[in-house]
Amino acid sequence: MKLPFSATTRVLVALATAAVIGLFLAWMVPETGARVAAIAQPIGKLWLNALQMTVVPLVGTLVVLGVSAARDAASSGRIARRAIIIFLIVLTCAATFAAIAAPAFLSLMPHSPELMEALKGAAGTPTDVVPPKAADWLTGIIPSNAIAAAAASAMLPLVVFSLFFGFALTKIEAHRHERLMELVQAIADVMIVIVRWVLAVAPIGVFALVLAVTAQAGAATLQALGIYIAMLCVLYLVATAILYPVVRLWTGRSLSNFASSIFPAQAVAMSTQSSLASLPAMIEVSDRKLGIPLPTVSLVLPMAVSLFRLTSPIQYIGVASFVAWAYGIDIGPLQWATAVVLAVVVSLGSVGLPGQVSFMATNMPVTQALGLPVEPLGLLLAVDTIPDVFATLGNVTADVSATAMVEGRQGDTARLASADERV
Repeated sequence: MKLPFSATTRVLVALATAAVIGLFLAWMVPETGARVAAIAQPIGKLWLNALQMTVVPLVGTLVVLGVSAARDAASSGRIARRAIIIFLIVLTCAATFAAIAAPAFLSLMPHSPELMEALKGAAGTPTDVVPPKAADWLTGIIPSNAIAAAAASAMLPLVVFSLFFGFALTKIEAHRHERLMELVQAIADVMIVIVRWVLAVAPIGVFALVLAVTAQAGAATLQALGIYIAMLCVLYLVATAILYPVVRLWTGRSLSNFASSIFPAQAVAMSTQSSLASLPAMIEVSDRKLGIPLPTVSLVLPMAVSLFRLTSPIQYIGVASFVAWAYGIDIGPLQWATAVVLAVVVSLGSVGLPGQVSFMATNMPVTQALGLPVEPLGLLLAVDTIPDVFATLGNVTADVSATAMVEGRQGDTARLASADERV
């Protein structure tokens, strides 16, 4: 039987209901609120554990699949290789921007002890989280035992091993490569099915988490979630705005022409919250309004939808920054630099995932790699729908911008296509 509301709506209703009940208990009967929180916390923890149990195999397979997809795309010709290079440059710049802007934004926000305890209380997380020392963290990047790293949910070593594994797969015989990739894809598909089962009961898990926190911390919980939403929306919008002058400098197009031409695709993006659903509109504006040759549009835009999501690394870094800020943990420059690289790698393999599946499977590796607790992610998942509108806007804008950048100035694409034909 089909439920009357979408999964997102059910989660938001659970969030709002839990917040109202929790705020009432915290305000009127705090002693009862503490008892209710003690009952709700284990339920929320069980739900989070069910999500976490799929992350290790899912992340490992997605990284391998991402390496394979990027390699296959790059082998299509010089235009495709140029597109891959532009994707990597833009994603790295986006992640770097987030690593600088997110902590700066959060440093301006009011931070009370109640706010800190609100997220520390989510699912019973410890209050004395200590990040690993820089030397220990650095030496642990390359695992001495990949199986032990997976068993310990050490995400950064796991991703490094998966990268080695993915690149090594491209060097073996083609028929063996294909068979092994089928196995990797099957494992990823099975994990996604399990995650969908767990997310089917997300309203229960979110209700328990939000009730437990708001019953103890009151309005500080909503303040924390409001700060998180505002941070992501600002980061997404600023990153989107930066694309306009970049396209102007890279291609020589006027800002007014580019802005007016891309607007119809942006309108579709914000209404559908789906880059894939916006693909026909992106093709239309790229070909007819921006005058990009159809062969380039037909090659680059599907690649962009499959591999390139501008706001993904921004989200991963933003989430990690928020958790670090909530727990009062300082992250060093070396750790942020590594998180930037990790965010780019994870984003390449996660574009095809459904939204809520993507949130948990891709934010956990970056958060865990920085030595941060992952329990607050269950709360952040519940409100991710709000900034997701601006995330889709940024992704669609970036897809069309990257296509224009691949074309370059007049004649660049023609020269590349002619060189590919000669080869």
